[in-house]
Amino acid sequence: MTVNEIHLQLKEYQKSNKKIFVTSSFQTHSIPLLHIIKNANVDVEVLFINTGFHFPETVSFKDEIGELLDINIIDVRSQVSKSQQLDEDEHFYYASDSDFCCFLNKTQPLEPYLMQYDVWISGVRANQSPERKNMKTKQEAPFNTMRFHPMLDWNQKQIYEYRIKYNLPDHPLDKEGYQSIGCAPCTRKFDINDERNARWFGQNKTECGLHKDLIK
Repeated sequence: MTVNEIHLQLKEYQKSNKKIFVTSSFQTHSIPLLHIIKNANVDVEVLFINTGFHFPETVSFKDEIGELLDINIIDVRSQVSKSQQLDEDEHFYYASDSDFCCFLNKTQPLEPYLMQYDVWISGVRANQSPERKNMKTKQEAPFNTMRFHPMLDWNQKQIYEYRIKYNLPDHPLDKEGYQSIGCAPCTRKFDINDERNARWFGQNKTECGLHKDLIK
């Protein structure tokens, strides 16, 4: 979709009195979507799923972007305390059961918002993983919510050109060799052959439950 097409779709949602939210991981490639939404002048809540395991640089970058774009960011957190997120060996679940960790800290905390809102905007791109390649621009999510993926057909070159055009900042960990940045325990530095392989290295996993369990 072009920027103009995204704006038109957002305005159509607003005209239809749809309640809209966007989730952002606040990585470098996430910022163009937030910039596009901001310039659409529609009411969209911005959510950051704060697992409590993010790099400090990500949290600081999120705050920086909030000030730069003048947007209010809602931190979405698990209601399950970290003391209850330990396995039988007293290790956090990310070490022994990363799927369950993602469920507790990402999927489950987002479900109340799906119940309250009509449209969930996500910046997933088809070129990021085989799973995302099979996604559609609009897809159903649980609780009668519609997922909207406006950046699905964008590539890295388009993201880069948009960032340069509007002088959008880089995530501070980019220069250290990170490209796909999630929770600190489950992220390693960039693999030139596979962007998503930098996440959950050594596991048969490239997606958390957000884009597997919360999609139809």
